[in-house]
Amino acid sequence: MPKFSFIPKEQKFFDLFEESARNVVNAAKALKDMVDNWEYVEAKGAEIAEIEHRGDTITHQIAARLNRTFITPFDREDIAKLMEALDDVTDFIDAACDSMLIYKVGKPDQRAKELADIIVQSATRVEEAVCELRHPAGFKKTLALCVEINRLENMADRVLREAMGELFENTADIANIIKWREIYNHMETATDRCEDVANVLEGVALKHA
Repeated sequence: MPKFSFIPKEQKFFDLFEESARNVVNAAKALKDMVDNWEYVEAKGAEIAEIEHRGDTITHQIAARLNRTFITPFDREDIAKLMEALDDVTDFIDAACDSMLIYKVGKPDQRAKELADIIVQSATRVEEAVCELRHPAGFKKTLALCVEINRLENMADRVLREAMGELFENTADIANIIKWREIYNHMETATDRCEDVANVLEGVALKHA
């Protein structure tokens, strides 16, 4: 007797989720380039904003398909959570970039560069994990990637604490403290949202492994 997958052949959902995850990686890499190479920042900010808009478009496409699809690849609630979590990652990347431009900050410091690097690593793992959704046999890999995303989020927490301590220790400029505190928080929150993606994927994998 042939073995049937529990996943219906509604492949478009997977296409859109993979596109959304690639968009997250693009946003993360653009932010890292901006932080590491502090030049042409207005143009780089415009690029990140465009990537964020692209993410919104993909999210709307997933939502529209969810509303008109009777049989979905996995639980409707998990689809909605995954859609929103992926969108949130790009939103906070864009928010970090936007704050840098609005506040006209100087060249980012080492802690900002470390956070940007962690965001890229987290986003890359997110994309890898999302791409495993098509393949139930790969759910073991999904779970391993989720563990790595959680580890990276913990690393970002540590970098944030160190960044905050150094910020208050090394300057008496209250305005500068307020600016960078917001930027650091946006960057760390982007890794939190990557962890949210991992939590959804872990739940899907455990339900259907």
